[in-house]
Amino acid sequence: MAEERMQRRLAAILVSDVVGYSGMMAADEAGTLARLKALRAEVFDPVTERHGGRIFKNTGDGALVEFGSAFDAVQAALEVQGDLGRRNASLPDSHQVLLRIGISLGDVIIDGEDLYGNGVNIAARMEALAEPGEICISTNVHEHVSNSMDVAFQDLGDQTVKGLDKPVRSYRLVPTAANQQNTADPEATAPLALPDKPSIAVLPFQNMSGDPEQEFFADGMAEDIITGLSRYRSLFVIARNSTFAYKGQSPDLRDVSRDLGVRYVLEGSIRKGGSRIRLTAQLIEGSSGNHIWAERYDRELTDIFAVQDEITETIVAAIGPEIDQVERERAQRLPPESLDAWESYQRGLWHLYRFSEQDNAEAQRLFKQTAVISPNFAPAKSGLTHALYFSFMHGYAQDRSAVLEEAFESGRQAIAFDERDADAHFALGRILQMKHELDASIAECEAAVTYNPSFAHAHLGLGTALLFAGDWTLAIESFDRAIRLSPHDPLLWIVLAAKSMALLGSKQLEEAEKTARQATRQPTAELSPYAVLAAILGQSGKDAEAQQAMADLLRIKQDISISHIEQIFPYRDKVNLEYLIEGLRKAGIPH
Repeated sequence: MAEERMQRRLAAILVSDVVGYSGMMAADEAGTLARLKALRAEVFDPVTERHGGRIFKNTGDGALVEFGSAFDAVQAALEVQGDLGRRNASLPDSHQVLLRIGISLGDVIIDGEDLYGNGVNIAARMEALAEPGEICISTNVHEHVSNSMDVAFQDLGDQTVKGLDKPVRSYRLVPTAANQQNTADPEATAPLALPDKPSIAVLPFQNMSGDPEQEFFADGMAEDIITGLSRYRSLFVIARNSTFAYKGQSPDLRDVSRDLGVRYVLEGSIRKGGSRIRLTAQLIEGSSGNHIWAERYDRELTDIFAVQDEITETIVAAIGPEIDQVERERAQRLPPESLDAWESYQRGLWHLYRFSEQDNAEAQRLFKQTAVISPNFAPAKSGLTHALYFSFMHGYAQDRSAVLEEAFESGRQAIAFDERDADAHFALGRILQMKHELDASIAECEAAVTYNPSFAHAHLGLGTALLFAGDWTLAIESFDRAIRLSPHDPLLWIVLAAKSMALLGSKQLEEAEKTARQATRQPTAELSPYAVLAAILGQSGKDAEAQQAMADLLRIKQDISISHIEQIFPYRDKVNLEYLIEGLRKAGIPH
């Protein structure tokens, strides 16, 4: 009987291993198990299934998977590592999960639910060669994929493999950042054209202090530089959420320039010693990799905001004559009164974009704490407004009208503290939408765009206000602008979902479905893209697909109802709302 169950065949084998598994378990067993369970359910298993893989083993610290082709195995590996890179970009180091992946093509023996043979042994050896977050492949895999995939390969030479007389040549995959971020969506990997005006991406600053607590400081420093640069309207600045996709990596800056469509790249590092910091920064010309400008700053920690201003103005001055002197007028940002307040604010943002009820509550607590420490710090009020907005949208709070009023007051206070803060206007603008005050919302979001033309979320806010007002064309233009400014944004699912609603409203059902499906593929996607996709499929007469989309929506929110949809989609013209609801009814919304 055992012989009947055994099969021998040629297959592509993928072996993965969680980096530092033992240490993670020792530090936080329950949290580690929860994160790995989520990784398998949300990333590894769906990607494997999508590429036709069969999982033979999926233990706590690794997996063994069979694929029908080397191409499928490598595509799956790239997608898994890309998704993990996106997830890890917004997580503290202690919560990040890194994988090593090895792939081989060879003879294997399938014995029921077990898999073994030389192909497995070689894949395990390739995995051991990989650095954290990397993929290594055997020479025969390289022969199958090297001419059909847009990745580079680093030759690692011959490697000995236990049980084999001859060494196996191996290669390390060197994907571009775009490959890592957009593997699931090949259309997104095309190079972006350079804007007409000077353009820049500010990469996350490296924390050289050896102190994990300084990560928030380093991240905040880079974000403040982005904010300062963005206030110069003659400069095209890539949003923080896209550049931070490179956190923890050492990318070729020419690839960064190509992938983000920018002419210049700023990178830097921070080292703290006692009460002093040393900050180094360098500006690179993206296409050639040439250094244009570099500077080192040694400052007392109390002088950090002056350092920020100095760096920002110096960088803009280095870019040259394209910047109009009038538009180089300094607009000081109102900083928190202490680094404790800044750290509290940064931690609040980290929780805000995890999109869970528990994290939302923690984000609200941290933003309120920041406001106590630094009462006139506008971003704390804006952050609280955003957290309350998501609480309203996702139905976390029992008294939703009270949440809306608190959010409205918080947004007004943010603008009172800094009337030129674009995020404050965006925050208030999205609350005004939920209050059905669309003209006022459009005015606030237009102010946000005026104060910071490179702020992707301002264009998102303006687009949604125009969407609910029924101006499909201008809404789509705003959404496209938001995507161009921040193509790897963790809120990309919201932009795409809103764009699909505008396409639905203009009866472009095929394009609407494509955009909505792209929204659901984003790693942080929540309620709205699934609801919109179900409505689109319902109106398209695709009954089976519509019912599946509704089932996906119900898994996210079991008590979804027509009344909830009416509250979160405040269309001015009820005909447009009814068209969406009609699609949901066709898809089988239960309430």
